[in-house]
Amino acid sequence: MEKLQAALENARKTRAGKLRDAPVPRRSRQQGEDCDALDQRWQDLQTFEVADRALIKRRVVTRQASASATPFDILRTKVLLQMRQNGWKRLAITSPMPKSGKTTTACNLALGLGRQRDLRSMLLDLDLRDPAVHQFFQTRPPHTIGDVLRGDVDFSEQALRVGDNVAFSMAQSAEDDPTRLLLSNETADVLDRIEATYQPDVMIFDLPSVLVNDETRAFLKNVDCALIITRANTTRYNQLDVCEREVAEHTNVLGTVLNAYRYADNNTATD
Repeated sequence: MEKLQAALENARKTRAGKLRDAPVPRRSRQQGEDCDALDQRWQDLQTFEVADRALIKRRVVTRQASASATPFDILRTKVLLQMRQNGWKRLAITSPMPKSGKTTTACNLALGLGRQRDLRSMLLDLDLRDPAVHQFFQTRPPHTIGDVLRGDVDFSEQALRVGDNVAFSMAQSAEDDPTRLLLSNETADVLDRIEATYQPDVMIFDLPSVLVNDETRAFLKNVDCALIITRANTTRYNQLDVCEREVAEHTNVLGTVLNAYRYADNNTATD
């Protein structure tokens, strides 16, 4: 675990530009063994099948490159470049109010990142009062994500993998006391262990809407940045303003997405 922690810290410094001038060391035998062990940990995660028709019905379109996936691919690239520039790895996705498309955006980002073969990504469903990721993928994990956060079940027993490089940690049902779980130090420790063990390039957290309860506020201390999803003709300016200020008190605001904006040709786009 100490080796993993050291590798994680070194990677963070590299992305932040702190080691730009340092000589690139030759890959040692030990490094090769560590890399092989990391590959094996990912391969050991249980896989599940994704029904493309079900995903498309939910507007999750990024599993394959296509015209409909392009807006999300542009968002993926912008998010990834900005996170790399700042050395960030943990991205929260939230919204001022429900029904804005935050889970749709989170799922599209995760699968879009999965098409980058040199990246490993994770999506964790932390909208624990109203979880939806498992419904999008029409699958039921062997354990719920709450069991992982409480330390009752190891991530390796609960997470499911799509392809070689995208892991999903989903809920089975709503939690009785989400705020207690999201606020606890134990949850922070569990996330640190997951990051150290699996070394994902991006960890995406699908969080509740900010203005409906205190759960997102309780958790934002654990992420590097947040993306705020709004919906055209639904989200009010004052809701966005309050949400943005609330998020900025706890983490970096990566940007705001205007979802379901309809152009003159009546196509729906996400910017």
